[in-house]
Amino acid sequence: MSNNLDQLTDWLKDHKITEVECMIGDLTGITRGKISPTNKFIAEKGMRLPESVLLQTVTGDYVEDDIYYELLDPADIDMICRPDQNAVFLVPWAIEPTAQVIHDTYDKQGNPIELSPRNVLKKVLKLYADKGWQPIVAPEMEFYLTKRCEDPDFPLQPPIGRSGRPETGRQSFSIEAANEFDPLFEDVYDWCELQELDLDTLIHEDGTAQMEINFRHGDALSLADQILVFKRTMREAALKHDVAATFMAKPMTGEPGSAMHLHQSIIDIATGKNVFSNEDGTMSELFLNHIGGLQKFIPELLPLFAPNVNSFRRFLPDTSAPVNVEWGEENRTVGLRVPDAGPQNRRVENRLPGADANPYLAIAASLLCGYIGMVEGHKPSAPVVGRGYERRNLRLPLTIEDALERMENSKTIEKYLGHKFITGYVAVKRAEHENFKRVISSWEREFLLFAV
Repeated sequence: MSNNLDQLTDWLKDHKITEVECMIGDLTGITRGKISPTNKFIAEKGMRLPESVLLQTVTGDYVEDDIYYELLDPADIDMICRPDQNAVFLVPWAIEPTAQVIHDTYDKQGNPIELSPRNVLKKVLKLYADKGWQPIVAPEMEFYLTKRCEDPDFPLQPPIGRSGRPETGRQSFSIEAANEFDPLFEDVYDWCELQELDLDTLIHEDGTAQMEINFRHGDALSLADQILVFKRTMREAALKHDVAATFMAKPMTGEPGSAMHLHQSIIDIATGKNVFSNEDGTMSELFLNHIGGLQKFIPELLPLFAPNVNSFRRFLPDTSAPVNVEWGEENRTVGLRVPDAGPQNRRVENRLPGADANPYLAIAASLLCGYIGMVEGHKPSAPVVGRGYERRNLRLPLTIEDALERMENSKTIEKYLGHKFITGYVAVKRAEHENFKRVISSWEREFLLFAV
């Protein structure tokens, strides 16, 4: 720990950092923590936060008391947060020279906090490491640019671009439509370069002012950290240019949803070879088992891919989103796509996670499903050829309530992720859903007010 802090101290001094944003990600993906003067940060070697922030909902509420006190110390004690020297990023939009440092969380005995999403991902990565495997992932983040909107009762609208006009119609892969926001994306790329985020391509997606940023493939934990930082960066750049950026799964009626597609493959650490391919270049048994595990266990872990009531609005046929866990080669109508690639680059693309998912938990869940398939030898179904949207193939829970119940009752998932995490996560999402159900929607006022 002292060596790590020595390196981090040198980095802070080299960059003349005066403030440090000490961060952890909560279950929803919100960054929580403290802002500290650099000298205080170095002297304290970390920070303390109440463990209860990990049972806080997106609305700022907490879970029911009986679950709260089952999972947490009644004295509402602090957890110990230690900086990870490999998760240090500049804050290019700050006025003062500022760094953001992602922390790991421990109890007083030095045990990792089970409710921490980052610790959940590290737990899954250790399962792979113990087998001599290393996952390689490449996320694709979709999001919308919109006009600034102060009233949440008003529908979101496309923003005004450089031409002085809002975008109309579908502009999938349009260079000109993406160029409408060149000044914004120049800032995004400059800021991400300063932060050493591994961005690859920018694509205009199907929706009106919907964009996609692809990350280069790499280490799963590092990329989860980068997504957390990228979301903050994208929102800040949008605000600077007087528009908004949203990672909601389905922010606009009649427009496609936003996904966090995850490409994943597994490397044998000893040889550096992709275990998804045989020596002759064909699909290996482990690859098929990995897909079989994704098919079997994604429905039991769906709340980690689709964490909000809004997430389930993506899963409609013919809306560029999967409605099942079928698989197919070069097939974008199924939940699990196998892109055309050479033997060393063979991978599967999990198209189910929404852009609103917590990156640590979505990556952990996707890798865990594949891992269980590999160690238990699960066989996949036959690959789908052609259109895969048919409802008869649907094998996913249809609502957040159904999904939470299925996750809660999965003994296999509890065995790997632990009772405390499953109970806490389900309780947070149930508390959020109870809050949602208290709000009357515009649809109800429009169609039921005088008709019933």
